[in-house]
Amino acid sequence: MTETSPTGRDFIPGTPPTATPVPAPPPAQAGAAPVVVGKAEPLPAQNSAPGGDQLARIEDKCARIEDKYARSEALLSRVEEKVEGAASRMNEAARQTDLAALRSEVRAIADRTRGLPGSGALVLTAIITAVLTVALTIAAQRFHLDALIPQR
Repeated sequence: MTETSPTGRDFIPGTPPTATPVPAPPPAQAGAAPVVVGKAEPLPAQNSAPGGDQLARIEDKCARIEDKYARSEALLSRVEEKVEGAASRMNEAARQTDLAALRSEVRAIADRTRGLPGSGALVLTAIITAVLTVALTIAAQRFHLDALIPQR
């Protein structure tokens, strides 16, 4: 889309083109006052006080923002400490639960092993077994019971 640049008497640099053309002023007549198209206002005088006030307001606002940031940082550090404390308590509770489960397992194994014979009973059984084995072997040789066992 291309636009043609305005030319002629209606063209004023720096103003946007209007939809309706501005009529040309009538030729100046003798003794007639000139036509005023727009009103020009002088710029307000710049002095250093408004800029200084604005800078002071900006500094105050920055100080308030810094205070809020410091407060929120302190709050976050307290929250972090509380979370760490809660996590350590939860870990301790989990350890206690693990220890309780381990104790119950050890107790169950101890109950099962209590019913087993002790070392004295095992030694006595070994001695009796050895003596009986020797006695039965001697009896089998005296009564020629080895002939009853088939040879291979």
